[in-house]
Amino acid sequence: MSTPPDSQALSPEDEMSVDDGLIAVGARADEAPEQVFPARQTLLKRLADVVCLPETRVNAFERAVTADLLVEMLREAQKGERLRVARRLSKLSEVPHTLVRLLITDEPEIARFLIEDCDSLAETDLLYCVRRGTPTHCRLLAARKYIGPVVAEALTDTGDIDTVEQLLKNRTSTLSQGAIEVAVSLSQDAPRLVPHLIRRLELRPSSAYVMFWWADADVRRVILSRFAVNREVMQDSAGDVFAMAAKEKWGDPLARKALQFIERRQRNREALKKSPFASLEAAIAEAARSGMTRHTAEEISYLSGIKPSTGAKILRDGGGEALAVLCKATGLKKADLRNLWRALRRPGQKDGEVHPDLERVLVVYDTLAVDRAQTVLRYWNWSLSSALTPMMIRALSQGESMEIDALSVPQRAAMLAFAQDLKR
Repeated sequence: MSTPPDSQALSPEDEMSVDDGLIAVGARADEAPEQVFPARQTLLKRLADVVCLPETRVNAFERAVTADLLVEMLREAQKGERLRVARRLSKLSEVPHTLVRLLITDEPEIARFLIEDCDSLAETDLLYCVRRGTPTHCRLLAARKYIGPVVAEALTDTGDIDTVEQLLKNRTSTLSQGAIEVAVSLSQDAPRLVPHLIRRLELRPSSAYVMFWWADADVRRVILSRFAVNREVMQDSAGDVFAMAAKEKWGDPLARKALQFIERRQRNREALKKSPFASLEAAIAEAARSGMTRHTAEEISYLSGIKPSTGAKILRDGGGEALAVLCKATGLKKADLRNLWRALRRPGQKDGEVHPDLERVLVVYDTLAVDRAQTVLRYWNWSLSSALTPMMIRALSQGESMEIDALSVPQRAAMLAFAQDLKR
């Protein structure tokens, strides 16, 4: 068997010749034309064969040493050679980590063999690819079968819309709540994510309710039918707590806030005693006659049992479905909804028929049950007002960054729902 020449034993002239040859061999395809070296190609194939041998033929240490040598060769190998090795290794049930990490972050045409076809990749390998790869690598990963919640969260954290869209479309992926929340946040500026989000089984009411504000009419209808749940179980469970809290004169703000969410009554009786209007209906009728003023809007909010900030968000809603939720939750009739529509100076007719926007909102009103509408309205009020602290308002209005993980679920909802409003 012939042995490789020892460069230390060569003459200076021979050393120069060998070094020049190595430079030519090591050149990448984009630096110089690929040269064909049959011996190298055969050696790469044989080393890959050794790595692919079953445990009965090669022990773990020998496999590891072979893999290390193969990695060193592949670092300087030509693109076609690396591609052939990647294709060979992608079918293995176990691939040495050193080889995986080299090839999984190689050019996408090479990396895709492992990303798409290698079932034995560990979660740590996939995370390594997310951190070290390009957006193209991440998009390939997002389409991979059986993406787990940790990798999914890392992919959404890249903020790449194409990656997130591919991940949401991947029915074999499992998304964590953190990944869903990031995707919902991104959907505010990338509407094409919304239809994919609404189909995800991991989507929870907290995320759906906040996504409502920028979703189109079809998605809003799905949100209100799928996530507008009743509160019967909570009401039955906490029925005797109301009397206990009343005896304590509602002194505990924490319990009072939770019970306000659970209770059946929506309208604020105390606000009615202080209001210049005889009823919520009367306030809306006056707004329909004279136009909606800031004072009237605040009174409507107080009488409806919500904060003015929540009321303002509902009254500004472009689609109008939020108005249907407000009216149904507070026991208002269709005539009151029409008055509220008129008070906001929205078109009621078109070509002698009911305007399509108003007709759509009236349909939403008809399909919603009172208790379910109250759940949505109270969640909005809970997240959009109670959770929106002065510190958050200042940070949002000034464009300051906030530590998302330190925020509660309603605080994150408030941040998303009001971020655009406060920047205007």
